[in-house]
Amino acid sequence: MSSVPERQIALIDCESFYASCERVFDPPLDGKPIVVLSNNDGCVVALNREAKALDIPMGIPWFKLEGYPKAAGVIARSSNYELYGSLSARVMEIIGRYCAWQEVYSIDESFVELRGTVDELTALGHEIRAEVLRCTGIPVRVGIGRSKTLAKLASRGAKADLSLGGVCHLGSYSPTHTDRIMEGTHVTDLWGIASRTGKRLAAMNIHTVKELRDADAKWIRKKFSVVMERTVYELRGISCIPLEEVREYKDQLIFSRSFSRPVQTVSDMQQVLSIYAQRVSSRLRAQGQVAGVVSAWSATSWHRPGESHNPHVAVGIPTPTDDPIGIGKAAFALLPRIRHGMPYVRAGVVLTGLRPKGSAAPLALFEPEFEGRHVGETLDAITSKLGPRAIGVGLGGLQGAPVWNMKREMLSRRATTHWDELCEATA
Repeated sequence: MSSVPERQIALIDCESFYASCERVFDPPLDGKPIVVLSNNDGCVVALNREAKALDIPMGIPWFKLEGYPKAAGVIARSSNYELYGSLSARVMEIIGRYCAWQEVYSIDESFVELRGTVDELTALGHEIRAEVLRCTGIPVRVGIGRSKTLAKLASRGAKADLSLGGVCHLGSYSPTHTDRIMEGTHVTDLWGIASRTGKRLAAMNIHTVKELRDADAKWIRKKFSVVMERTVYELRGISCIPLEEVREYKDQLIFSRSFSRPVQTVSDMQQVLSIYAQRVSSRLRAQGQVAGVVSAWSATSWHRPGESHNPHVAVGIPTPTDDPIGIGKAAFALLPRIRHGMPYVRAGVVLTGLRPKGSAAPLALFEPEFEGRHVGETLDAITSKLGPRAIGVGLGGLQGAPVWNMKREMLSRRATTHWDELCEATA
């Protein structure tokens, strides 16, 4: 009777995800340097391999680069959250077909559990890469190891060594070769070890991954934490960080944005809160939850000279609800704290105290005023068919984009979520 193949963890991450998404529906961008900008087209938050080769620094303000792209051929795009979220969901769904256990770690990363020989899993990694690319146009890398930390390390190898074809299985290397890899990797390149921790480790004469792996685990725990102790064991191939199943419900939901121009009046802030409350309540209904606490906040710029103002309120709802009108009214508790003429540059609505809808049905006497009218469900049905600006309640239903709406002057088409932006194919 043959033994069961050893359990392995694979990290599958998308290559330059935001930039790769921009190329999917715009093929002429292939091979060109692409940068993606933050909210309001402020700073560079993502670069593809070609842009990195030009030594464009991450986080640099866009206005400092505006003249540079014309000479270097750099293409800039505004953050297209709708497109990125849609393509991420498709990528993760395809990856999930190849495994029984999957943890979607971030918008562009997924851990999966696999079993097989080194050759079998390496071949499977290439198959996953080919299938994701064929179905979505997004290139991915696959790093495989006996633990999450080793899978992360293998993913770095797949990124650094192009001859691997995007798949790196640490099990394909001899112990001596693996030691050389770890000797050549600084501890701050490991998953979960930031520069401050790296400095503390350096003070203890631990600079490389191999030195951390060979350190006394109990001593590391005493000097740092149990989390760092787990990292040591993970580097030794002992899996200590389990795959986390997808949580059915979230603890909080947030809708926040920066403005393209400051909001300085109470009436404009009321429109902001109305729209944000309706958007976050839609997410709440999609999760099948109701909220018991509504928080709202606004803030002036961190870089603004003079006095700043960052008001915040939290309002408890006696009967948890997903009703957009009730949530909006609770968020309006922020309005008396808004100073007329103060230039607010961002705001948000946060829902907490979440629970499954229907888990505790209130008596009819205590039901919220609009609960039985299904206002939220009606809004969802219309906006899913006609778009997010088709309808709204109160000030959130005004036609046309508000003047403070987030600036995205270089936005690409949202080809998977907006009917009027679908791609056209000609034969």
